[in-house]
Amino acid sequence: MTLEDIKAAVDAGQTVHWANTGYVVHKDRLGQYFITYLPNGSCIGLTDRKGQRLNGKAAEFFIAGSEEGDENTQDGHPRPDGQGRGVVLGGKVAQSLRRQR
Repeated sequence: MTLEDIKAAVDAGQTVHWANTGYVVHKDRLGQYFITYLPNGSCIGLTDRKGQRLNGKAAEFFIAGSEEGDENTQDGHPRPDGQGRGVVLGGKVAQSLRRQR
């Protein structure tokens, strides 16, 4: 998703995730966009300070319930930890920031 796509989806009331369903993009009352990690409330700006570059790869952002992002891995089987991955075109799965066990 492009920066413009992400902002438009959030403004339209859609839930936008980054990398997995633990991260949600939201807009605050000042009109600023953030990525929040739901389990602990940590957040980072959606973009760099100039507002031009995403803090994350564009392909890792997805809308909840869309074909590109769901709770399944690329083979269609649910992940045991419940953490979905954003699926990019071509069937690749976006990687999480946490270490794999």
